[in-house]
Amino acid sequence: MFKRLRNLITPSVVPARGALPRNAPSAVRPTVIEQRAALLAGQHITYTLKRSSKRRSIGLRIDDRGLTVSMPKLAPERWLNDVLRERANWVVEKLDGWQARKLPVQQWADGEFIPYLGEQLTLRVAQLAAPVTQLGDELWVHGDEVRIEKSVAKWYRQQAMQLFSVRIAHYAARLDVAPLTIKLSTAKTRWGSCTSGGVVRLNLQLIKLPQYLIDYVVVHELAHLREMNHSAAFWSVVGSACPDYAKLRRELKGCSLQA
Repeated sequence: MFKRLRNLITPSVVPARGALPRNAPSAVRPTVIEQRAALLAGQHITYTLKRSSKRRSIGLRIDDRGLTVSMPKLAPERWLNDVLRERANWVVEKLDGWQARKLPVQQWADGEFIPYLGEQLTLRVAQLAAPVTQLGDELWVHGDEVRIEKSVAKWYRQQAMQLFSVRIAHYAARLDVAPLTIKLSTAKTRWGSCTSGGVVRLNLQLIKLPQYLIDYVVVHELAHLREMNHSAAFWSVVGSACPDYAKLRRELKGCSLQA
């Protein structure tokens, strides 16, 4: 299956120094979760604190939900404060990185932009009811914001299935493989996957990216029909149809899987 985009969906984790002694008392109770705030490196940072009787060290985790601190249930506050102070710069740097990767909230009004095949289409709201229509770099839709969002989502799916089918047929012939079926995916962590039975799933969000990145994902997944692993032999298959796969792979890691 397609390898996860580590710089997008794999959280940043760093262990803290020290741990509770093995003979430290612990209570067998559910994990306690709190919402807290702290001043770290001059910034006010909110974070989730999880106390668990199963932990013996303090761990910091940063992902799209922000900072999560996990610590032993009976650990002293002083230890927590020391760890946060020591890791303050790391926390702020990683949080800033996640914030920079977040996509702006999509607006569904006339004149707004929507991503499509690596470009931006201008949303135009028609006065009369009509099917969604692309005219050059404009996408014409009808209705209020709720209806527009649903109409564009349906249009995305139609465009994705049409384009993905064409690209899969093209590269399947080059790689001499025969996928059984193509399905759209809404996975939050993978751009694509392929089963040994020949079911290829491609993430719907790919339709927003340039076609050359779509082609790379297609080749990657189809290559699994020759090699169900990520061995040197697998990458050799990928390279036979996509010689610059390493460059494209790096570029794809910088793309967001947010809807």
